[in-house]
Amino acid sequence: MDVMEKLTVLADSAKYDVACTSSGVERGKPKSGLGSTSLCGICHTFAGDGRCVSLLKILLTNICYFDCKYCVNRKSNDVPRAAFTPEELADLTIQFYRRNYIEGLFLSSAVLISPDHTTQLMIRTLELLRYRYEFHGYIHAKAIPGTSPELIRQLGLLADRMSVNIELPSESSLGKLAPDKTRDSILRPMSQLAGGIAQNKQELICYRHAPKFVPAGQSTQMIIGASPENDRHILQLTEGLYKKYGLKRVFFSAYVPVVNSSLLPAINTPPPLLREHRLYQADWLLRFYRFTADELLTETQPDLNPYLDPKCGWALQHLELFPVELSTAPYETLLRIPGIGVKSAKRIVAYRRSAPLQFDVLKKIGVVMKRAQYFLLCNGRSPVGTRFHAETLVQALLDPAAFSPGIQQLSLFDDEKLTLSAARKEMAKCLSKAM
Repeated sequence: MDVMEKLTVLADSAKYDVACTSSGVERGKPKSGLGSTSLCGICHTFAGDGRCVSLLKILLTNICYFDCKYCVNRKSNDVPRAAFTPEELADLTIQFYRRNYIEGLFLSSAVLISPDHTTQLMIRTLELLRYRYEFHGYIHAKAIPGTSPELIRQLGLLADRMSVNIELPSESSLGKLAPDKTRDSILRPMSQLAGGIAQNKQELICYRHAPKFVPAGQSTQMIIGASPENDRHILQLTEGLYKKYGLKRVFFSAYVPVVNSSLLPAINTPPPLLREHRLYQADWLLRFYRFTADELLTETQPDLNPYLDPKCGWALQHLELFPVELSTAPYETLLRIPGIGVKSAKRIVAYRRSAPLQFDVLKKIGVVMKRAQYFLLCNGRSPVGTRFHAETLVQALLDPAAFSPGIQQLSLFDDEKLTLSAARKEMAKCLSKAM
């Protein structure tokens, strides 16, 4: 099998891993060599600072020792197999970079022979890129559960970002669907990375030229829909990962059925893309809007409403807190108003220091009045008065994307288009749930 045939097989095998957002980390300004993490490129993913960058997303091999039930590359599945040598993959990456196809590399792998053996091959690949080819571009490397701490350390000194996929939201689901992985084998390298990153930050304060250890931080991925855990459980776990391990991102991946199994959804079940989208929105509230998982969901309401964004859903459950007077409300309160984001909240605080707020000003500084108008007062005045009630409010806040046909990503109904009457029935259900 030649290199291009291997590329076809292993690029296709890597498509289910979504945790590949680039970081925009700066590795310094080398005097010679190739690559940069700070230049713009072809749009394949987004950097942490909003730039569009391109990554070669590839597996070192899809020959796997593990037999995870949900994985297309599990050892019991009959699929084409291939493996790169470190020299082949390093050369391929450089060739793609020189042709301006990519700016960096996202390297993962199935478990070939053992976690340590596979990680050694990944380290060899990255050493070739960094030292032989002097490649200074962005590299995201996957840490394989069960790898020894010393090899994790070596890999972290070569990569910009690392991630350990937590895969499933509970230990019981992990035991059923991924019997070769354990909770400890996943959390131990995650803890090591968190500790190493914190220690390296202190080293760099004292020694400017100390080697950098995973300078762009770590992330993880969680599969949604392959196991029965509810949204509250998932968000509580996500919140805990951010607090305990200092993760940059928790990625959610809607499970795409690839195998017939009594433990998994049927092969023709559509992936829960709308649920994935709502979890990303809730994750944003945890990271930037100072919400907690227990505020967004409760024991009596453990799942996010698919037809309302989580912030609107929370506001409807706490109407006693609204409307909010924008002229005096603190920044933390502004963040909780639907239609007001982090930037627009900061602009409101800055603007009202020098001039009284007006409704036309709110639109100019980025407030989404279509949603915000029901929850705010501006100098004692409401944009909509009091001529609405709870049911009409819910109808006004329903996310039209949840009912739109033909959406290709982050929505349901790719193949099943809702008729207008069906959409009205779903709206009626939504009203009863929201109230």
